[in-house]
Amino acid sequence: MLFHPATFAPQLRCNRRMITVRKLVKRFGPKTVLRGLDFEVESGEFVALLGPNGAGKTTFLRILASLSRPAMGEVQIAGFFLPGQASSVRRRLGVVSHLPLLYGDLTAEENLRFYGRMYAVPDLPPRITEVLEMVGLAARRRDLVRTFSRGMQQRLAIGRAVLHDPDVMLFDEPHTGLDQDASVMLDTVLQEVAARGRTVVMTSHDLARTADLASRFDVLSRGKIVASVQRDDMESTNNLLAFYRQAVEEA
Repeated sequence: MLFHPATFAPQLRCNRRMITVRKLVKRFGPKTVLRGLDFEVESGEFVALLGPNGAGKTTFLRILASLSRPAMGEVQIAGFFLPGQASSVRRRLGVVSHLPLLYGDLTAEENLRFYGRMYAVPDLPPRITEVLEMVGLAARRRDLVRTFSRGMQQRLAIGRAVLHDPDVMLFDEPHTGLDQDASVMLDTVLQEVAARGRTVVMTSHDLARTADLASRFDVLSRGKIVASVQRDDMESTNNLLAFYRQAVEEA
């Protein structure tokens, strides 16, 4: 089992809006990356955020993860506002980014213990074992993370992200650096996350993989969401590439 029953919070699983973003602006010096972006995600939705390089996808996810502050706009997650209520938001988030956010001089088990205590995960020792088995690192639990390959660190980062059974999960190009077996493992994790009714936002360039995972596809281009489609409204997921290309061309 992927999720720990003791951390299941039914009050946050009802049908309601989990993420609301209004008129979001982000600048880096004179360059404006996000230009009045609007974005909404209902509880339990799995949204794939697509877009060309430089469109602002990673910047946007960093703002949702409370790792970056916008210049203007409103961001609300699980009923809490960013940046003012960032600590409450973080307790409800699981984040997998380009950086593994792990401590190299700690073992895999010690890393999960550190994060588990920070999030007050109940029954932590068996939960750590469960997560390490899930990501295929049980045999390396006592090895220092700095001895791990990039793919192994990404596996552990995924384990860290699901450890506290968060309500919202943010994945920024999570398949990057993973071998085929690890990519299949991640797909299984993502499918179970979705089946459990968690809210997921994932950036990806892998349209073929994304088509089989997400329930909604949004295209971010020139700093705004320029197109959105529900998976059920597409005649076939084979049409996703055509939808994406048309959205980018018309942006």
